[in-house]
Amino acid sequence: MPPMIDRRRLLMSLGAVSSGASALGADGVFVERAEWARAFADHGAVGSIVVLDERSGSAGAWAYDQQRARRRTSPASTFKIPHSLFALDAGVLADEFQRIAWDGVKRPIDAWNADQDLRSAMRNSVVWVYERFAAQIGMRREAAYLRTLGYGNALTGGAAPFWVEGDLAISCVEQLGFLQRLYRNQLPFEVEHQRLVKDVMVTEAGRSWILRGKTGWNGSIGRWVGWVEWPTGPVFFAIAIDTPARQADLPKREAIARAVLVSLGALPEAR
Repeated sequence: MPPMIDRRRLLMSLGAVSSGASALGADGVFVERAEWARAFADHGAVGSIVVLDERSGSAGAWAYDQQRARRRTSPASTFKIPHSLFALDAGVLADEFQRIAWDGVKRPIDAWNADQDLRSAMRNSVVWVYERFAAQIGMRREAAYLRTLGYGNALTGGAAPFWVEGDLAISCVEQLGFLQRLYRNQLPFEVEHQRLVKDVMVTEAGRSWILRGKTGWNGSIGRWVGWVEWPTGPVFFAIAIDTPARQADLPKREAIARAVLVSLGALPEAR
């Protein structure tokens, strides 16, 4: 059974790809910010970050190690963003309230060993929930969704899960294009589904801003992608770092990205 995507929404999405690409600057070129090397050095990390600031009066497209930021690697759990849309569109998930029954298998993260809903599955990055979605959706439909979105290399082969250990790969620059389209409800999915996924992406908020994001890790590369919403516009970001110390390195992805966003006035300084 093919994905439940109609032609009208697909054409709207393809139009959004063009507008998103132009928003990234001529030929998708980012201005290199060599000074952001300090944020990586301060945390003893190697990686890259791209930021697209669409706030009025401060718009710009910036990067640290732009060449690396264009290299495709596993999206890991950042794929839970589009994967949630797939599950909603395919009808294997009705809404954010649907109970997803735990199978009773003990896993190393305590929060995973319980029934879930979409909000908890996203917040706690519950892998088994999305493995179940993948089984219910089927690889044929998964591949069709990926091709329709133009999500990275759109591959579902290799080891399972394909978005962590397998062949699926996407660059930080491509992540920004996807996030732009989601922010504007321009993906080829029902608008209410896009709004729901954005709602469960909320990480924190202040009086005049909202941070939405998702982390990911495949064992060797840690990611964090998302955006900060301000009254004057959004600031999109995507970071990927090497994690030779494995879990011990994971806090660095958010710490570095936050330092960069604070330097741009896109996040308030921590109190």
